[in-house]
Amino acid sequence: MLVRKNVTRVTFFRIDLVAITGYLEGMQAKSRELLNFLLWTAESLTQPTFRNLTESYESWAYRNGLRRQLGELEKQNLLERECAQPDSRIYRLTEEGRLLALGGRDPQQEWDRNWDGLWRVVVFDIPVGQNTLRQRLHRYLKARGFGCLQDSTWITPNPMEEEKTLLRKEITNVESLILLEAQPCSGESSEQVVAGAWKFSRINSNYSRYLQVLAQCPLDPLHCDAAAKRLRRWAELERMAWLEAVVDDPLLPHRLLPRGYMGKRAWRERVKVLGKASRLLKAFRT
Repeated sequence: MLVRKNVTRVTFFRIDLVAITGYLEGMQAKSRELLNFLLWTAESLTQPTFRNLTESYESWAYRNGLRRQLGELEKQNLLERECAQPDSRIYRLTEEGRLLALGGRDPQQEWDRNWDGLWRVVVFDIPVGQNTLRQRLHRYLKARGFGCLQDSTWITPNPMEEEKTLLRKEITNVESLILLEAQPCSGESSEQVVAGAWKFSRINSNYSRYLQVLAQCPLDPLHCDAAAKRLRRWAELERMAWLEAVVDDPLLPHRLLPRGYMGKRAWRERVKVLGKASRLLKAFRT
């Protein structure tokens, strides 16, 4: 049972919810590929830089259509040149580009964030005939990492500043939707709340499948064009598998993560394997 701590009242019926779209899937395939490539060929996953690795690699990348995407990513503010010279060959992912390549969130930052002990709760009651609005709200909450305690009761450990701004246009009908800050008052543990709101068995299954893809990384030296193409094909499979795994994960603060959670292991393995693949590319010759 939850006891109310703070209330924001909102009207539901005139809310224009933000459309959650698959932005990455809307990009050209080669732009998605290059964005991912720039992330994992960097020195680290936190400060990614794409340099002129070798003239041989640049020639190969150009022949395979990757370099043509640099200008497009620059226009979208996902990539920037390291220095002001127009002919500079040193690029860096912007913070927006880095997060986009990671799937929209930085897992380590999410796990490391503090939690103040309050659950933020969205409770709504949508009349019959308004199912489209219900579905839009469900999609929005799921995309924001909320967990579903019941069909019309969703929770998150995060402050709801964006939600309050979005739902603040009218504040008259609390029977339609209400936002709460709350704590359990009948002895329920955080572990029980997390288990009731998120399906971590499915989340762990997604990470298990991702680890299987990660284990298939071709780590043989890149001595020929065929070997480079194999690594490139695997990189696309790895990208898709990572996004499928992380999209359902709320990336809860460390103190809320359940026992047996596989997300951190998958992330550590990803950093390690992509680091090895990056070193292969730096030694690439055709």
